Amino acid sequence: MAILENDIVNKPAQDPLDKLIFEQGLGIKTLFFDTDLDLMLVLLTNGRVLNLKLSGFSRLKNATSEQLAKYELEDDGTAVSWPALDEDLSVRGFIKQAALEETLYHLARVA
Repeated sequence: MAILENDIVNKPAQDPLDKLIFEQGLGIKTLFFDTDLDLMLVLLTNGRVLNLKLSGFSRLKNATSEQLAKYELEDDGTAVSWPALDEDLSVRGFIKQAALEETLYHLARVA
């Protein structure tokens, strides 16, 4: 049985991240970088900030500040691209990475 395009369009999201992104419009507003601190801040459209390590992204970790600044927001802020670095990332991936980093930080502190 073939799935038709109309079968998947306008269906409510089941995944909590998809609900935030596609139903509530959560996206990337802008990015900030500090290579000395191994830091990328992702400012979201709801005003929240994700704090990520640049070293967590293989194509970004050795990039210069100038290269990092040359990003393009795509798909209403749900994705970001660095054409010169051949890197494409998503708000979904940023949220997952931030959650992982925060969890690992807290687990390491408890132990």
